[in-house]
This record gives sequence, structure tokens and C-alpha cells, in this order.
Amino acid sequence: MVVGIARFELVLHAPQNLKEKRGIVRKILGRCRERFPISAAEVGHQDLWQRSQIGVAVVAQDASAVESVFSRIEEEIERIGLAEICDRESEIVHF
Repeated sequence: MVVGIARFELVLHAPQNLKEKRGIVRKILGRCRERFPISAAEVGHQDLWQRSQIGVAVVAQDASAVESVFSRIEEEIERIGLAEICDRESEIVHF
């Protein structure tokens, strides 16, 4: 069993206030949760209206499956078009 943890740093271009930001982040998180077998939440920059950090966790049988999910999440966030990924950190733990 392998557990993968990733943090995506996002730059949001559209929101003009925190309420709009929360709606955009909620949409991104919901879309990723629907499409991928993950747990996800906003984990940083809650008080900034043009930045966000999203944390993602996934469990799989091998590291390549985890990396594949992270890559597909990154593609999905870019495809949605509401945010740009400016940084990504990930860690894989083997059990």
C-alpha cells in the first residue's frame, strides 16, 4: 500500500473578494473529488483572495498510480481554467 500526499499552490485570476474565491475553490475541489479517488481540502492561504493551497491525499497499490493521479489532477485544474498552478509538492509513503 502506498499513500500519496500533494499540495498544489494556486493563483486565482477571477475573484474580487473572499466569497468569490471560496466558490471557485469549492468548484475545483468538487470537480477533483468527483473524478478521482481522493480526499482534498483547502489547506492554506484562506485569507488571500487570489491565492490558495489545496491538499490532496490518495491511497493506491504502487507509487506510479499515485503519481498518475496527481498528474491527472494537475491537468484537470488547468483544464477547468479558474486557476493556475504555480507550485506542486508531493510525497509518497510506502507501507
